[in-house]
Amino acid sequence: MSNGGFMVFTEKDWEKAQPEQRDWFIFNTLQSMDNRLKKLEQQRLLNFACMFAGSVVGGALMMLVLIVLKVKIF
Repeated sequence: MSNGGFMVFTEKDWEKAQPEQRDWFIFNTLQSMDNRLKKLEQQRLLNFACMFAGSVVGGALMMLVLIVLKVKIF
């Protein structure tokens, strides 16, 4: 039922589970999702830095393409 740290339930597992177990499966899944979202939200500085670097690289590549193709913008 575990796959790389994640809980994986098949249809058979779900059908065999008692209602109380199903509630526990749902609770654990929601807790896991909440913890993963919190980790993503804590990495705001890294995300911002990656977005900024990507914008700089993309802008530089676009300028290079425009220069090579001799496109006049203004």
